[in-house]
Amino acid sequence: MDRIVVPATPQLIWLFFKTSGRVSRLVYFLAGLLVAIVQAFPLYRFTLVEEGTPESQVWSVLFLIAFLASLWSNIALAVKRLHDFDKAGWAAGMLFVPIISFVALFVLCLFPGTPGPNRYGKQTNAPQ
Repeated sequence: MDRIVVPATPQLIWLFFKTSGRVSRLVYFLAGLLVAIVQAFPLYRFTLVEEGTPESQVWSVLFLIAFLASLWSNIALAVKRLHDFDKAGWAAGMLFVPIISFVALFVLCLFPGTPGPNRYGKQTNAPQ
């Protein structure tokens, strides 16, 4: 049976917070799913507590922190995914346009990137 290997911390920092290199569609989808879960958890906990209590304030601050971190993580992931298509990362800004974002998510998750090396890296899923 194959063992699952958890990436080292520098690789996780590269994956979620840096914009260099390339990622595959599977890594993009799974990392994006993890970011969404991290963002949703404080919001879920906030809905369970009574409004105006110190606990609700803590959860709202945690949600704000998670939202800002996940916003940057989504941009960094999209930039690396666009790099896999040999496209410039600035196009990730299109993810903030509502109709285009749905189409872009579809394209980034389902279509394979360019095979082999390109100007953004020798291989996918490797820090540059």
